[in-house]
Amino acid sequence: MRIVIFGATGGTGRELVRQSASAGYAVAAVARHTETLARAGANIELIAADVTDRASISSVIRGADAVLSALGTRKLNEATTVYSAGVTNILAAIGDEGVRRFIAISAMPVGAAHGLAEHVIFPILYRFFGAAYEDMKRMEAILAASDCDWTVFRPPQLTDRPATGKYRTAIDMPLPGAWRITRADLAAAMLASINDTALVRHVVTVSN
Repeated sequence: MRIVIFGATGGTGRELVRQSASAGYAVAAVARHTETLARAGANIELIAADVTDRASISSVIRGADAVLSALGTRKLNEATTVYSAGVTNILAAIGDEGVRRFIAISAMPVGAAHGLAEHVIFPILYRFFGAAYEDMKRMEAILAASDCDWTVFRPPQLTDRPATGKYRTAIDMPLPGAWRITRADLAAAMLASINDTALVRHVVTVSN
């Protein structure tokens, strides 16, 4: 299986690359600056490409069985289109190349909330990271209108702690009391979803 991973130099992206390679997949690790990503195995191809440039990513996707996005921005409260524009270009490229499976990361505050999260926690988060969340909403709307076999993961706070191997998921609904997940466990959940047809065209909340 050949997997293309966008945003491969971020925290979750690195985990996706590492775990995919360990599983024996052929991995195309895509980022603007691949020099920060150490080659972890012979089955990893490092590809420098800008996801906002459709022409630069079409050839990357050719021959892929699944495409995963760990796109992100470090300036979370500055206006951005990295999620929406990036996914628009990825969808165009996978359509051209006949690839069906696409899995992306959003964030839990993008979805509905109840109780303490709705009235206290999410408003605080939006105050600091709202610009990124708004573009994630645009990204999710673009995916929902597409005809590809997409899945969106909405994690809560991400940590760099070691994988626990224990995480819980819920389809199209919030997880009460879900406040954090390790990047390693998020990556594992995303990889496990590649062949899970029950998750196609659904939003998945996930947490430890």
